[in-house]
Amino acid sequence: MSGSLERFSINQMTVKQLSMPELADGCARLGIRNVGLWREPVQTYGLEATAKLVRDAGLTVTTLCRGGFFTAIEPEERAQALADNRRAIDEAAVLGTDTLVLVSGGLPAGSKDLHGARERIADALSELGPYAERHGVRLAIEPLHPMYAADRCVVSTLAQALDLAERFPAHQVGVTVDTYHIWWDDTAPAQIARAGAGGRIHTFQLADWTTPLPEGVLTGRGQIGDGSIDMREWQGHVEAAGYTGAIEVELFNDVLWARDGQEVLAETAARFTEHTR
Repeated sequence: MSGSLERFSINQMTVKQLSMPELADGCARLGIRNVGLWREPVQTYGLEATAKLVRDAGLTVTTLCRGGFFTAIEPEERAQALADNRRAIDEAAVLGTDTLVLVSGGLPAGSKDLHGARERIADALSELGPYAERHGVRLAIEPLHPMYAADRCVVSTLAQALDLAERFPAHQVGVTVDTYHIWWDDTAPAQIARAGAGGRIHTFQLADWTTPLPEGVLTGRGQIGDGSIDMREWQGHVEAAGYTGAIEVELFNDVLWARDGQEVLAETAARFTEHTR
């Protein structure tokens, strides 16, 4: 049985070649009700202008990407990161989303101390969690595949993300469950159940695993149905854990970005209905 578009959310990065008005128009044409936004294109179009655009289009902003990058050691860098994350929380509140996705940051230059880097994430969350709560925003730690641990995210598993999140109230800090990053981990289903029991699944994202990975690996997120991941299986895990929210498709893919954006938007919506329940 195939799914419907009711819970589908198109993450803006999937069709980053579309301008903000083009994205809103495409969603309206296809009956897409939800969108996940990224800070850079929002800032380019204008925060207040984006908020008005999505509101007028009847779109719900499911998440804002991204905050994070908390692992710097130098005090000035850490202060700058905290200030930037407070701005991200402010932006999320203006856009009307309750979820800011966090990519925690990699190892600082010259460092090999994974434990220390993860503790600095906890230090940052202790400051940002209460600030986010005051603005009606939840922080969603996203574990990234271990291949990103050195340069992008020292949080590589849902267990690690939950170990951090559970130091704080669930309405302040939870996790992002993204198929691309966790599909390989046979402990992930149990960790999804753990997250659900604590009310900490703040967003659920889909992308497929296709090989060979491109140089740099960042743009290797495959179109749904093109790779190795059983999307219905993972949807089943999050739903068994109590998740009933939107399901975002977030793809970083040079081949998709080189195509007509409206065509990719329509294809992604069709793949979603084909590969979800």
